[in-house]
Amino acid sequence: MNYALWIVQGLLALIFLFAGGMKLVLPIEALTAEMPLPGLFVRFIGVAEVLGAIGLILPGLLRIRPGLTPLAAAGLVIIMIGATVLTLAGGAVASALIPLVVGLLAAFVAYGRWRLTPHRGSAGSRKADSGYRPLSTGS
Repeated sequence: MNYALWIVQGLLALIFLFAGGMKLVLPIEALTAEMPLPGLFVRFIGVAEVLGAIGLILPGLLRIRPGLTPLAAAGLVIIMIGATVLTLAGGAVASALIPLVVGLLAAFVAYGRWRLTPHRGSAGSRKADSGYRPLSTGS
């Protein structure tokens, strides 16, 4: 299951890096011609997609804050719900299948990394006694 999650995470990261990068690079006029959304909002979505793509890969790869991976995937699910609704509102039912499937894959990663096979933290956090002691209350 871990391998399947890594493969899906990699594919989603590529998809969202490309899609978000295009929303950041293209002129606002070209972006708003295709979507009935304000240009700055489309740029914001592009930033969120790029950050979500980074959040799918880096926490697990570097083993720093691995709990961010399911959160990044959940954020991408929210973006894809909006993309599906906008595509359906535009009347393109068949085209709405693409953001729907991408959203379902992101939901699979979110659930898989949260419940099925969560990433382990850094090597230091795997020890039974991490050395953390709560502060004494002085009594």
